[in-house]
Amino acid sequence: MKKGPVQFHTLLLALILGGVAAFVCAFFVGSSGFSVAEFAKILDGTASNTIYNIFLNIRLPRAIGAFLVGAALAVSGCCLQGVFKNPMADSFVLGISSGAALGATVAMTFMSGMTLLGAGTIAVFSFVGALAAVFVVYNISRIRGKVSTFSLLLSGFSMSAMFSAIIYLIMLLNRDKMENVVMWNMGSLANMTWDKIWIALPAIIICATLLMFYATPLNIMLNGDEVSQSLGVDTHKTRRNMLILTSLLSAVAVSVSGIIGFVGLMVPHLLRMVAGPDNKKLLPLCFVGGGMYLLFCDVIARTVLNGQEMPVGIVTSILGVPFFIFLLRRGRKGAA
Repeated sequence: MKKGPVQFHTLLLALILGGVAAFVCAFFVGSSGFSVAEFAKILDGTASNTIYNIFLNIRLPRAIGAFLVGAALAVSGCCLQGVFKNPMADSFVLGISSGAALGATVAMTFMSGMTLLGAGTIAVFSFVGALAAVFVVYNISRIRGKVSTFSLLLSGFSMSAMFSAIIYLIMLLNRDKMENVVMWNMGSLANMTWDKIWIALPAIIICATLLMFYATPLNIMLNGDEVSQSLGVDTHKTRRNMLILTSLLSAVAVSVSGIIGFVGLMVPHLLRMVAGPDNKKLLPLCFVGGGMYLLFCDVIARTVLNGQEMPVGIVTSILGVPFFIFLLRRGRKGAA
C-alpha cells in the first residue's frame, strides 16, 4: 500500500528536477545564451544593460510562459480524456485549439488594441471560440448518449478543418495582417512578454487548481454515469464545469502562444503509463510534466536550426504525430 505514494513522489521529484534542467537549458543554450560568468554578474549586479534585458525581458518570461502553456495544455488534455472517457481526447485533436485560434484571429484582425470588460480581446475571443468548439464537437459526436473514438475524432477534425478554412479566408481578405496571423497559428513563444505572463499566470493556476479538485469525481465517472450518480456524483454538472475550465485553460494558452498541438495528448498518456490512471496523482504530474516538456521543445526550436528559430508548434507536431498514429494503431488492434 505504501508503494503508490512513494512512486508518485519519486516521479514528481524527477519531473521537478527535469523542469529545473529545462529552465537551465532555456537560459544557457542558444545563439544568445548566457555563460556562467555572465549569470554571476547578473546576480551580483555588475552585468551590462544588454545582458539584463536579454535575461529579464526575453529569456525569463519566455521560459515561464513555456512552462505555463505546457502545463495548461497537459492538464486540459488529461481532463478531456477523463471527461470523454477517451484516450484520444485533446484540445488540439478535438478542435478546441482551432476554435480558440479562430476567435483570436478575429480579435487580431478586426479588434486590435481594444478591450472587453477590462481584458484583451484576444483572450476573450479565444475563450468564446474554445467553448463553442468543445460543445459543438461533443454534441455532434454524441450518438445515443455515447461518444465513440471514431465519432469524436471525426467531429474534431471536421470542426478543425472548418475553423482553419475560416481563418484562411480572414487572412486572404486581410493580407496586411497575414504574417502575424500565420506565425501565431503555427505556435510560437518568441513574443512572450511579462504582460502576457501576468494575464496567463493567474488564469492557468486558478483553472488548473480547480480542475484538480474534480480529480475524485473524475475517477468515479470513469465507471460510467449510472455508477457515478449512484455514488452521489452529478455527472452533468461535473462534466459541464470541467469542460468550461478546460476550454478556459486552452483559450488562455492559445491566446499567449498560438496553436501548439499534441502536448495534451502525449504528456497525459506517457505519465498514465507510469503513474497509473488515478487523476489525483495524474493531474499534478501533468502540470509539472507538461511544463517541462514544452520547455525542452522550445529549446529545440531555438537551437535545431543554426542561426534561425522555428515555431515550437512545429517541434511538438513532429514529435506528436507519430505518437498519435501509434495510439490509433494500438486502438484498432485492441478493437480487433
